Amino acid sequence: MTAPAILALTAGEPAGIGPELCLQLAGESREAGIVVVASKALLAARAKMLGLDVSLHDWQPGQSPVTTPGQLSVLETQGCVSTEAGVLDPANSAYVLETLRTAAEGCLRGDFDGMVTAPVHKGVINEAGIAFSGHTEFLQELCGVERVVMMLATEGLRVALVTTHLPLKDVSAAITPERLSQVTRILDADLRTFFGIEHPRILVAGLNPHAGEGGHLGREEIETIEPTLERLRSEGIQLTGPLPADTLFTPHWLDNADAVLAMYHDQGLPVLKFQGFGRAVNITLGLPIVRTSVDHGTALDLAGTGRADVGSLRTALGVGAHMARCRKAANQEARP
Repeated sequence: MTAPAILALTAGEPAGIGPELCLQLAGESREAGIVVVASKALLAARAKMLGLDVSLHDWQPGQSPVTTPGQLSVLETQGCVSTEAGVLDPANSAYVLETLRTAAEGCLRGDFDGMVTAPVHKGVINEAGIAFSGHTEFLQELCGVERVVMMLATEGLRVALVTTHLPLKDVSAAITPERLSQVTRILDADLRTFFGIEHPRILVAGLNPHAGEGGHLGREEIETIEPTLERLRSEGIQLTGPLPADTLFTPHWLDNADAVLAMYHDQGLPVLKFQGFGRAVNITLGLPIVRTSVDHGTALDLAGTGRADVGSLRTALGVGAHMARCRKAANQEARP
């Protein structure tokens, strides 16, 4: 039998709900070994606040994480200055980034089979004078890759994005043949490697209403998207589109697809979050490691109340474990 995956779980912003979501997992059955990368003092303080009886165990590389209910393995990370729920403190920012660095470097070394991230607060990190635009960009730089792809997934639907956090006025110029080709190749390759899909079927949305209506509602489809997709098809990638986004997300199309490639953030993600908010997972493709995350923010108003829903984190862990297993299987098949 294949040994269960070991996943690093970063606890996120100390003032948010991340620490308590990690603690809630201690009472659940786990299909993967979990190591929480965090301050033990932070976790202990939040457990005491919520009246949770959780035993925290120091973990070192090479050990098997504890799986007994009510217990968590923790890779101690120093530098958490404030543990107060709901109150942001810029002094914690270096600590938050250190948890991410520790988890990612552990994945690159092979200590972990993947990493799962609880939410961080970008604003307070920037207030500390640290240039930080998000998990995705941080991990892209740390892993030294040219391009990464954001994909969100929930039951029955995966949506990847050609562009992510751009003003709408800048989207058209950002959709170049080079970017579209890179994103599509990464999506196709990682669906094979991390999801075990032998021949991925990808639906591609157009940029304009009605996918440009033959050029009457915009020419990006004619001049950029269609020619690029045709070249990619010649490489063996199964692509359908560009399709009008207002009809793409219907059973007629989705029943025969493995993923949707949307041109911009609010073209694809509202549909996915309507279908599965709280049960969705954010996945970073294009990295040499497995990385998944929750589909929500730090929820400062819920921190310390005990009302935070662990559903998205549970899903992120399940998907991360599945991706780790698929990658191991792919690596074994590739060996001579």
